[in-house]
Amino acid sequence: MKVTVTNLMFCTALLATTGSGFPFERKGAVGKEKRVQYAAWDDVNVLAHGLLQLGQGLKEHVDKTKVQVRDITAKLKSFNGTVADLGKLAQRLQEDNNVLKARTEGLEARESQVLNISSELREKAEELLTEKQSVHERMDRLEERVNGAVQGDGLQGASGNFSDVRTIQGMMEAQNRRIDELVDRIKQQQEKLDKQNIRIRTLQNQIQMNLQSFLKRKDDVIPQNSSIEQRDSPLDTASDCHELFLRGETTSGVYTIKPLQSEPFEVFCEMTADGGWTVIQRRQDGSVDFDQLWQAYQGGFGNLNGEFWLGLEKIHSLSKDGNYVLKVQLSDWRDDTETITYPFRLSGEENNYSLHILDNTSRNLESALSTDPAGLPFSTRDKDNDQKSDINCAKHLSGGWWFSNCGHSNLNGRYFSTPPPKQRHQRKQGVFWKTWRGRYYPLKTTVMMIAPSEIENKS
Repeated sequence: MKVTVTNLMFCTALLATTGSGFPFERKGAVGKEKRVQYAAWDDVNVLAHGLLQLGQGLKEHVDKTKVQVRDITAKLKSFNGTVADLGKLAQRLQEDNNVLKARTEGLEARESQVLNISSELREKAEELLTEKQSVHERMDRLEERVNGAVQGDGLQGASGNFSDVRTIQGMMEAQNRRIDELVDRIKQQQEKLDKQNIRIRTLQNQIQMNLQSFLKRKDDVIPQNSSIEQRDSPLDTASDCHELFLRGETTSGVYTIKPLQSEPFEVFCEMTADGGWTVIQRRQDGSVDFDQLWQAYQGGFGNLNGEFWLGLEKIHSLSKDGNYVLKVQLSDWRDDTETITYPFRLSGEENNYSLHILDNTSRNLESALSTDPAGLPFSTRDKDNDQKSDINCAKHLSGGWWFSNCGHSNLNGRYFSTPPPKQRHQRKQGVFWKTWRGRYYPLKTTVMMIAPSEIENKS
């Protein structure tokens, strides 16, 4: 712009100084003589050159102005878009806040309901204690009367005493029925209370997840170079599948968990109506070879969406810090199913991952995995820990397992599709549960899963 103004001033001055050099007519004093004068050619060239420079400078200035106008227009459009997005975000946040407020009110109502139920349970428990105390007092009086009847004088008072005994027995039976009814009612109320607690925890987790989702969505919309503070609020990784269930997850599938004092790893979660189970073993089609060595059984192998063994170290890290139950699901080639559940504890590597079954009841079906009080160590063909002194059960049969001897159960044996092999020594290498279908019957599917023991109290 400065060059253009300078050129314009130069041209104006040039025109002023050379104005007398342009052609003009002049009359003499005496006659009518005409004389024409012309400007110098160099002056004309200078003037023309100045005009060209002026035009070129004006054109460049106009082009620069157009570019600046386009930039300003684009920035205004971007600013208008950001303002519109912020307006939409503000509207969505307002709507979400309304939804959260409604859910919070519902949560407070449910908490009030739970408190009322808890108060009722306490009152009923006090009533039950009072009834028990009354029953004990009546029992004491009844014992005194019975003793008096037994020590009575001969047969004269026998009929009366027997009548009193029958009356006392009737009273005792009535009291026992009433106590049983009260116990059943308390159990029902406790189940309702447990379900309400699960729903409340689920709602609390959903609200927390929604709040974090809103904050993340807000961070995505606001530009990074803005003055608004950015924040990250990631959820802590759950310690097992049941904790994921309590956080609102209801779909079975592969998830990442992180038990206490352990690195995170992936597991398959079986979500049920009552909670989340962590699957530790699955056999279904024979696609994975389970005749593996100790190191493989320790770390795990297979495909979480198909056949797999989770790994002894991972199972130990899951169950070492709480009370857990082991569920075993079996099916045969007629699609009949059976489910067995054990409270259990699994030792660490220093004790060869010994399995301790904590339920001392030894029913026939469960006895296929019964252990002694010292626990049953895990055994593979390259690390013989079974209780059979003359035979390596894992090598004699197949796969790794908690072998007491070689004949009760082995869910990690060879997978045989129907019909099974005819040779007896081959059939006993299969997947079997002796107390259900026999040692020489190869099962169709097996699933082993674990969960906190509280899940059994809710099912």
